[in-house]
Amino acid sequence: MGKFYYNEEQESYDAIVVGTGISGGWAAKELCENGLKTLVLERGRMVKHIEDYETANKDDWDFPLRGELPYEEKKKQLKQSRTGYTTKAASHMWFVNDLEHPYNETKRFDWMRGYHVGGRSLQWGRHSYRWSDIDFTANQREGIAVDWPVRYKDIAPWYDKVETFIGVSGEPLGLPQLPDSNFLPMMELNCVEQHVREKVAENFDGRVITAGRVAHLTGTKEFEGRNHCQFRNRCIRGCPFGAYFSSLSSTLPAAERTGNMTLRPDSIVHEVMYDPNTKRAAGVKVIDRVTKETFEFKAKVIFLCASAIASTSILMQSKSDRFPNGMGNDSDQLGRNIMDHHLGVGASGKFDGFEDRYYKGRKPNGIYVPRFRNLGGTSDRQDYKRGFGYQGGARRGNWEDAVAELSHGKDLKDALLKPGGWTFGMGGFGEVLPYQDNRFTLDYDKKDQWGLPTVTFDAEFHENEWNMRKDMKESAVEMLEKAGLRDVEPFDNPGALGLGIHEMGTARMGRNRKTSVLNGNNALHDVPNVYVTDGSFMTSASCVNPSLTYMAFTARAANHAANELKKGTI
Repeated sequence: MGKFYYNEEQESYDAIVVGTGISGGWAAKELCENGLKTLVLERGRMVKHIEDYETANKDDWDFPLRGELPYEEKKKQLKQSRTGYTTKAASHMWFVNDLEHPYNETKRFDWMRGYHVGGRSLQWGRHSYRWSDIDFTANQREGIAVDWPVRYKDIAPWYDKVETFIGVSGEPLGLPQLPDSNFLPMMELNCVEQHVREKVAENFDGRVITAGRVAHLTGTKEFEGRNHCQFRNRCIRGCPFGAYFSSLSSTLPAAERTGNMTLRPDSIVHEVMYDPNTKRAAGVKVIDRVTKETFEFKAKVIFLCASAIASTSILMQSKSDRFPNGMGNDSDQLGRNIMDHHLGVGASGKFDGFEDRYYKGRKPNGIYVPRFRNLGGTSDRQDYKRGFGYQGGARRGNWEDAVAELSHGKDLKDALLKPGGWTFGMGGFGEVLPYQDNRFTLDYDKKDQWGLPTVTFDAEFHENEWNMRKDMKESAVEMLEKAGLRDVEPFDNPGALGLGIHEMGTARMGRNRKTSVLNGNNALHDVPNVYVTDGSFMTSASCVNPSLTYMAFTARAANHAANELKKGTI
């Protein structure tokens, strides 16, 4: 994929995109399709769709140690392992070596990174939900942080564009807090999920259970270069069918088809160069990951899509006489207002019944419960602001249940051939508010192997999140008990910020350059040819998975940049 530019004479491009993940792929596609000669820079290694998914077709018994990594290998990913799944033999290659890529924690922060072409679009959970005006107006309505400079009507056409291209399976619900998308057929609920759905609807006004809205191809519509979901649920290994959306299977090939993309992996961008005469960015400085040679690439427009922490770090390092504290940082908001979603809280229980029912395939999603708190009337709470949703599902047990029964001989053999009982679990995803004191800084005394400063996190949950978690736990128990489950057990394992892998904020957009970094088009207030469209720009967090919103804003910003270039205004 892509032409490769290494040690030839330096060139100038119309556009440079930093990062190849969810946002970078969309920036590359839209800029290239608008006719811009675009250099796409990725700090990690090259990965090729299909052929580099080394574990995609392996079975559990193909891995030594039953899929666990040897202890010596695990030690290289002690922070990455906090998710619980990054240090499995089938998936660890998509996550960085913590020893090679260190960071610092004043307070615990779980920073999960994938440095390779395609970025975390190969690892994401694929849940894709629109924001509503309830989200875009929340800060203004409640007097929190700063107001979003956009509203739902500004983004809705771009949600349409993105969904049509990536494919989102789901069910229309007509909920004001969760606008419907352009849906492919919904993945079916299994019998227990359907039962719980019906019981919740009977017992609770305003609570709905549906299937998770995920970027997987279902139905009969054809998508170029991609096939429909095979229900293998091996998504984190990389999908050789291209059934779930990733930049590697979708947006980067679309950019490549234009003939306008030059892709360069192993390229660590660490500075955006500023021209004081034009008051514009002139290009970027790059360190080759392997050789450590340095390069400069020029362009008319720069898109930072390296992920929230990485893009903001680049701006912080982009110092000049005009911007001594980092490019675009007159407001002192770079690195502040780190947000994520807090999770690890909910309930699970056992269900008696449907012993004659099972399910086919390994569905790569489960149920979703849209937000039902603080939407007005009896849904409002006095002890916390905003809201949460749930993800979860039902399944039948396996041979482990047989061991628990201490079967042996013929009884054991018979038990192993039968599925165990049904269980159902649901875990909450709650909104984290933007706090100025939740931030990261750069440590120039502790540098990495490329001579760049390391990141230090100082962020934590506040009272609003802790109060919300109590309700998240209690409401989950309440719903499962009303649905007829037994042995319902709550759980609450808060972990820390970052564990949701939805880190955002740090270069927020806003209406006022004195209190924000970016304007309503994702461009720096004071350097209008630099756009930031990954999680950095988020002004609040909502409670839904954010990637669909990143994609919509990126497509919108890239088309804005292309139009401004044509008009000669940037």
